[in-house]
Amino acid sequence: MSKNEQINWERVQRVLVIRLRSIGDTVLATPVLNSLRRQLPWAEIDIALEEWVAPLLEGFEGVGIQSIGADAAARLRAAARLKKRRYDAVINLHGGSTSSTLAAATLAKYRLGFSHYRFPRTYTHLYGSPADLWGTDQLHSVEQQLAILGLAGIEIDRSEPTGLPNNAAAEASIARRVGEAGPIALIHPAAAYETKQWPAANFARVVEHLTSRGFRVAAIAAPNERNVLEAVRQAANCDVLALGDLTLPEVTALARRADVFVGNDSGIAHIAAAVQTPTVVIFGSSNRMHWRPWTQARSEIVFEKFACQPCPGDRCREFGEPRCILNIPVSSVIKAIDRIANNKP
Repeated sequence: MSKNEQINWERVQRVLVIRLRSIGDTVLATPVLNSLRRQLPWAEIDIALEEWVAPLLEGFEGVGIQSIGADAAARLRAAARLKKRRYDAVINLHGGSTSSTLAAATLAKYRLGFSHYRFPRTYTHLYGSPADLWGTDQLHSVEQQLAILGLAGIEIDRSEPTGLPNNAAAEASIARRVGEAGPIALIHPAAAYETKQWPAANFARVVEHLTSRGFRVAAIAAPNERNVLEAVRQAANCDVLALGDLTLPEVTALARRADVFVGNDSGIAHIAAAVQTPTVVIFGSSNRMHWRPWTQARSEIVFEKFACQPCPGDRCREFGEPRCILNIPVSSVIKAIDRIANNKP
């Protein structure tokens, strides 16, 4: 930590948490919000999120949302807005140039980050790394984020769960589109990179297996990923409810409604885990320790070991094709589904 004064949390009245980037990052930041809400019940707590993902946490109990637009002008406006909030403490869970700039703009008395963050001089309190608290660098994202609270003197629970708010309108919408009859299996066959995307034909075989077990299968993807949904639907010899236009609150409502989730390592998998839906997550290039489902529900990860894992994931530098994800057999995923669905250890 820096040589600045120890933080007097009893005098902190307003706290800003900054967590930019993706769906998964947002979900996995919720244990930090829960910890702050429990330890500082008198304080106002906000979280700064990118505008497109902010609806995911709308209605999160005791936490305000500060949306950050994507372009430079929007971010300048956000910086001015955050400064006016007069935060006492800012906790940056991201550390990139934009989040560090926003943290500095608040002029908060306490600005917390890790030593590897961009623009380290803008922080009042810097910590070496999460390993300083936990004694290991083999950590889940949740553990890494909780570490900054623990190092700053806030009591934390290492097993703090993720969680997402209920949205009555979204739940009503899903009830209309999906119906209430029968068990639902939710699949998410898309991913950000090809190194994380199991083939659509393989998902079609999974759909057929789930259908044979009595599940109604709903497949989801973002609007720009509808081709993946269509590929699964065309390859499956059974009905698939393809939904490529859901809002994030509707995705959460559908995941909560589902009896099992099967999908690639993605933000959607973290949503399913957060609402305690049993999950089977298929891993390719990602760091399994860091991104595995953080949940108290039944869950399994399916993968094939390669010496080059984990990797940046933007492309396969080792083989020219992502064998780590392509080589995972359908049978391995089906066996994991059966163990989860049968509630076997």
